[in-house]
Amino acid sequence: MTSVSIATSRGRPLMSVLAALSGAHLLNDLVQSMIPALYPLIKESYRLDFVQIGLITLAFQVTSSLLQPVLGYLTDRRPWPYAMVLGMAATLSGLLLLAFAHSYGVVLIAAALVGVGSAVFHPEATRMARHAAAGRQGLAQGVFQVGGHAGYAIGPLLAAIVVVPRGQSSLAWFSGIVLLAMVLMFWTASRYVAFRRRQVAEGKGTQEKVHSNLLPRRRIVFAMAILMVLLLSKNAYTASFTSYYTFYLIERFGVTVQLSQIMLFVYLVVGAVGVIAGGMLGDRIGRDRVIWLSILGTLPFALMLPYADLFWTGVLSVIVSLIISSAFASILIYAIDLVPHRVGLVGGLFYGLSFGLGGICAAALGALADWIGIINVFWVCAWLPAVGLMTFFLPRNPHSV
Repeated sequence: MTSVSIATSRGRPLMSVLAALSGAHLLNDLVQSMIPALYPLIKESYRLDFVQIGLITLAFQVTSSLLQPVLGYLTDRRPWPYAMVLGMAATLSGLLLLAFAHSYGVVLIAAALVGVGSAVFHPEATRMARHAAAGRQGLAQGVFQVGGHAGYAIGPLLAAIVVVPRGQSSLAWFSGIVLLAMVLMFWTASRYVAFRRRQVAEGKGTQEKVHSNLLPRRRIVFAMAILMVLLLSKNAYTASFTSYYTFYLIERFGVTVQLSQIMLFVYLVVGAVGVIAGGMLGDRIGRDRVIWLSILGTLPFALMLPYADLFWTGVLSVIVSLIISSAFASILIYAIDLVPHRVGLVGGLFYGLSFGLGGICAAALGALADWIGIINVFWVCAWLPAVGLMTFFLPRNPHSV
């Protein structure tokens, strides 16, 4: 069962729905981002090595990545907007469990529960954002995703200000944020359902018009494979920052934990600007061109970063974040345009793949860091954006411009 584009009749994006989705995304990802932000504290408290740190990320990402495509497929057939509220209940359970965890095993279970909340949220929210877009898919996905990036930026800052000085149990204070997210998700789902009912009552139809795709099935599968490889290169590089940038700064420059968290915050908040800029640019010049610019364009700055001093490390990390963060909206929309009748499945697959690859890469980079050192890991990862050259093999999708 496909859904109506609820904004079509108005001819412009439904910004109230998109803003609410973005706000819910912000609160959802804020909680999630506090987990890697606490890694220095958790590493010291439980006497962990880098592999064990990477496994925490893997526990969170695996539950999210495995569930998202399944839930996306199911909700394509039977949309269930209110499921987002139940997903946040799992996040709340994971947050409270992490706050009072007394063993490494409990930390892993808590991280996995937070991943469940993410798995439920993203496929349904992706569908809502697409149907509220009125044809401006880049803008809609950019607005939706900027909330997530902003949340990922704010989380480490709050962790540095609140949790690091007061200890792991102070995580429980943020349960109010999760409850606020649940209220906002309930309101958003209610608005969405009301729009759907109104369109049915007005007799505007029950199915979204889907253009015939000009590409044969074999080329669609090939294009999807290329997009996944590009996403792998992007997420492998960004995983080095989200999981290990603080360790890199502490070991190479001897900065404090608080300063390293602030620099991570700057890196992440700039990514929020890049994601909405990339989405809007994709509406104008095409998704494939934005993918070219965002992944391959990161390469020269990534190669310079391991040789820079502290000041230029901060500057280069900002440039890298701005450029590479613009890729995901275009990758996601390009994929949805290939199979527009499977919005939930594609959204769940690519968000889930994004989380899963991030977790696998974090665990692999942790093992590599134990072997060659965290500083050398950043030198190796600097070459990953070169995979962006594979964008050359993407077909020109007639509906991606």
